[in-house]
This record gives sequence, structure tokens and C-alpha cells, in this order.
Amino acid sequence: MGFKCGIVGLPNVGKSTLFNALTASKNAEAANFPFCTIDPNIGIVDVVDERLDKLSELSKSKKKIYTNITFVDIAGLVQGASKGEGLGNKFLSHIREVDAIIHLVRCFDSEKITHVNSKINPSEDLEIIKTEISLSDLDLIQKKLEKVKKKSFTENEINILKDKLNQLSDGGEIKLNNSEEEKFLSNIGLLSIKPKIIVCNVDEESLSKGNIYTQQVKEKYPKDKIIFICADIEDQLSGLDKSEKETFMQDIGLVKTGLNKLIKEGYDLLNLDTFFTSGPEESRAWTVKKNTIAPKAASVIHTDFEKNFIRAEAVTCEDFFKYGSAEKCKELGKLRIEGKDYIVKDGDVLYFRVNP
Repeated sequence: MGFKCGIVGLPNVGKSTLFNALTASKNAEAANFPFCTIDPNIGIVDVVDERLDKLSELSKSKKKIYTNITFVDIAGLVQGASKGEGLGNKFLSHIREVDAIIHLVRCFDSEKITHVNSKINPSEDLEIIKTEISLSDLDLIQKKLEKVKKKSFTENEINILKDKLNQLSDGGEIKLNNSEEEKFLSNIGLLSIKPKIIVCNVDEESLSKGNIYTQQVKEKYPKDKIIFICADIEDQLSGLDKSEKETFMQDIGLVKTGLNKLIKEGYDLLNLDTFFTSGPEESRAWTVKKNTIAPKAASVIHTDFEKNFIRAEAVTCEDFFKYGSAEKCKELGKLRIEGKDYIVKDGDVLYFRVNP
């Protein structure tokens, strides 16, 4: 599995520019007027991992396959979207399809680029998005409760809906009590429980230390994941080859690209780990949720592997790199035999044994 991130925000905050940069494409039209993005643009990006590069080299693999992340550039939202204003209903339906939301806010001044509300106020922009998403969820829950007689909701599910309705009606955020609630509410399509990352689109000068606008966001949302990206710089980087990119980043003092920042935060946010398979035919990265047991991890490769699972042979990346192969690790007692209860760890190199 990879994961899918939706880029959302008010019109003209830099969503399409960022999307084009992250996906190294020019698919998304970027223009100085609202709603230039109507249907969502979708881009799939490889999650480049140096560990896989080294495994592929040591195994002399014919193929190397990274895991990936999907970015969705969603139409700009305006106040009243939950009631259908602008492209509201379409916008909200597109958010339902993603695993995590990137809330992009404008944190730079420019006379050339208009702001939909005529002033730069990122915390207010975020509040508009949050309010519209909450109103949409409120409407969805009310409709579900109106149809309880026709739907096969359990008494517990009805109580969950009523509880969340009260939380939203009081102007609060939805509080999840357990994984059962989270699963149920995700299945019915609630938006406000989706994991989110706030991305401040800044100018080059503010990239390392931020500015008055980013400080405003940090003060207003102290518990959220917040990262700074300059969409213009990312756009310039996307057109360079590897050596040019490294030189440019050194010149401006940029340690990590916006893509790398988003991947790291996205994996942390969604509790994802990466394991590897490696051999002469193919070295490949696979993404699973943290604390996934071996048979479930095997099912990511092929669904039959879970029910036919016998055991997993596991080597850490570090040992594989140190000794050069799984065979050498086995000789030196570094290869472990793990059963059905084994919890896969980030960086494991796994060989699954299954019944034919």
C-alpha cells in the first residue's frame, strides 16, 4: 500500500504550483484566479529510499520498485462550501477519497497574486476550511440519523453518531474514544477525523525560520504537524537533475525538499512502516501500518500469502548491509525465523515461506 494525500486550501494559496513541483509534472493549471482547478489532478510519486537502493545493489536485482505516495490537487474551497458555494460539494467529495489532508495556507506577501479574502491571514484561512469540513460532517451525521430506521445501524453506532453530533453542534472537534469508533466514522465518510498536516507556503527568506504568518499558525494550532515549504523553490527544483538539485539546495541552505518533508510527516501521521523484499529478480519496498503481524504483511504482496503463511525469515537492513547478503546473515546467525505473531519492524528485509 502507498498512501493518498489531498492538497486543500483556499483559492490562490499555491496548491497547483506545489502539486506540479511534488509530482514533477505540469498537469495542474496554476493561474491567478479562483477555481482554475475544477477536477482534481492526481500524481503518483515514488518514495525514494536509500535503503532499497543499497539492497538492490547488493542483491544485483534486475528490478527495483519503490513504494509510492499519491497527491491529489483538490479545487480551492471558499466559505459556504458545505452549502455548495463555489465548487463546494465537489471539493468535499474529493476529500473523502484521501488518507490524509495537506492543509496548504499562504504565508507570504505578493502584490502579483490576489488573495480570495483580500488579506493574508493563514489562521483565518485554516478556520474557514475547518468550519466548512465540520459543517459538512454535521450535515452528514444528521442525514444518517434521519435514516436510522432504514439503515442497519446498531444501538452503539447510533449512540456514537449522536455523541459526535453534539460535539460538532457545540462548535468543538470530534473526539475519538477508540479504534472501533474511528473505523465506523471513517467508513461513513467523516472528513474532520482524517489526519492532517498544515503546510505553510512561504517565500525563500522565510523557509528556515518562518515569519509572522507562520508564527500565527503555530500559536493557533500548537498540536498539529506544521511544516514550511516554498512552492516556488520546489517548482524550480523539480526541473533540475540530481547534481543540479544538490548544488541548488546547498546554495540556498535547503536540507530537505518539500517532498521529503511531506513523506516523513505523512508516514509518521499515518503510522506507516516500510519493509523490503530483495533478491536477484527484484528488490522492492512495501508499506504497512505499524504493528502489522507477519501474515498480514505478507498479504500486501499477495492475498493468498496470509492464509498460506508458514513463517517469515527476517534480517535487519543494517545486518544485510554489513554482511552483504541474506545467505551470509544466515551463516552468521543474523537471520531470524519468525512465526505468525511476529510484528514487522521498519527496515526489515523479509522472505515469506508459504504453502503452495
